[in-house]
Amino acid sequence: MGETRLQCLTFVISLLSCTTNQARLTVSPSSSQFFKGQSVSLSCEEDDSSAGWTVRRNTSRETRAECGAGRSTSAGSSCTITGLLSLDSGVYWCESRRGSTSNIINITVVPGGAVILQSPVLPVMEGHDVSLQCRTKDSSELPADFYKDGSLIGTEPTGHMTIHHVTKSDEGVYKCHISSRGESPPGWIYVTESPSFTSVHPWFRLVLHLVVFCPYFVSTVLLVSLYGHRHTGDHLSVSMVTTSPTPAEQVLADDYDDVITGVTTQHHF
Repeated sequence: MGETRLQCLTFVISLLSCTTNQARLTVSPSSSQFFKGQSVSLSCEEDDSSAGWTVRRNTSRETRAECGAGRSTSAGSSCTITGLLSLDSGVYWCESRRGSTSNIINITVVPGGAVILQSPVLPVMEGHDVSLQCRTKDSSELPADFYKDGSLIGTEPTGHMTIHHVTKSDEGVYKCHISSRGESPPGWIYVTESPSFTSVHPWFRLVLHLVVFCPYFVSTVLLVSLYGHRHTGDHLSVSMVTTSPTPAEQVLADDYDDVITGVTTQHHF
């Protein structure tokens, strides 16, 4: 019985320990636009390395190609491209051996004399600040105009703009322009809503509490049950052990019975 309970406990814990394999593609330096000749590193931040995540890409010449051929070098779930060319422009993502995929990042490579907009590659949480940098190949700090969805939103003398406490309305297509150098390619900025636990439906909160609490509760109940079964078995084993009376104890017991019988008989007369 104890082995059955232990097997049950092991099975439940193994089920509760199961998680969904996930990965997130990150880029260093953090930008989706690069100058020709620059280097970039892409990495799959993974929950489970055994899933076999690799960086793949779609470009004008390749489809679902593994990043690591030609001028690229790959090591496990990361990839570094040196001397970027225009043909490296495309869509990049992480993919596991089982076909699971991560977020997608669009990388654009522009000629050296042009302008790029450095903006967050990954979605920005509501309430955070966003930094935009209008850059040239020589990193000159020149006045730049910034646009969102085609409309001018401001001019900064050093080519650097900060959007404070972003909201969902700040999501959109951004670009910048330097009069003496040119215009950057457009780039998307995604904004994710900040989670509000108090606004979640009560039933969902209940389920969330159960998901977090139940694994520990079930494990504790099974452990206590297993321990209690063993403890009860030991107690019964001890209580059933008896010893035969010694001769002296038997004589005393017989004398005690005779006295009780005599007293009872005298009481009836």
